[in-house]
Amino acid sequence: MTSQIESDLTYDAGPTGCGELIMNLFLTMKKMKDGQVIKVISYDPGAREDLPAWCRLQKHTLLRRDDEGKVSHYYIQKGK
Repeated sequence: MTSQIESDLTYDAGPTGCGELIMNLFLTMKKMKDGQVIKVISYDPGAREDLPAWCRLQKHTLLRRDDEGKVSHYYIQKGK
């Protein structure tokens, strides 16, 4: 059994491609406080590689990724 991560905000990107997903996520996270957690829901398979790389570049922490078929749930903690 995996432990539950509490998120402060949820962003459902649906089938949005990675370019638009990253831009919307960037703008959303800009309004968040350091240390807060956002849950991102994405149907785009490209996000499985792009989101972890983006988190590293932006100094955010990808806490976990859960895959349910074609849908992925990402838990990202905002860095400083």
